[in-house]
Amino acid sequence: MGKVVEIGGRCPHPRQEIAGWTGDHIRALIVESEPNLGWLWKRHLDRIGAETCLAHGQDAAIAYLQCVSFDVVVLDLVLDHGSALAVSDFASYRQPDAKVIFVTNTNFFSDGSIFRHASNACAMMHSDAPASDLAALVEHYGRAPKPETEVPGSLLGGK
Repeated sequence: MGKVVEIGGRCPHPRQEIAGWTGDHIRALIVESEPNLGWLWKRHLDRIGAETCLAHGQDAAIAYLQCVSFDVVVLDLVLDHGSALAVSDFASYRQPDAKVIFVTNTNFFSDGSIFRHASNACAMMHSDAPASDLAALVEHYGRAPKPETEVPGSLLGGK
């Protein structure tokens, strides 16, 4: 099963906290101000074998993104501390291959415009949706092939 690491503000000992993580699991960061909802999502991600970190605001999320490589970021659009779009922007800069699944309990961005504002957004769902649906999205996007950093020579006409 996956395991969770939770910090309130910064990543004090990232090497120790993720020492047991292996390379064959989905790595997910949950950024959610409501602790009970964050833990509910975390338990569902555990069931799919994801290795999960839980941050309750922008500062903690940024600290994790500086310390740990993630496949997927589950990000509540309305954070009590900080800005979700700032977290998304930082993730796009620091970890361009990480996909962001936005969740919200409002109708803001219900027109799909979040995909114009956040280049790393791959999905958006209501926070009242079943946690198993969120886990399915994390599993889908977390296992998606990563883009190649170099173009193979055969595609450039080389051998």
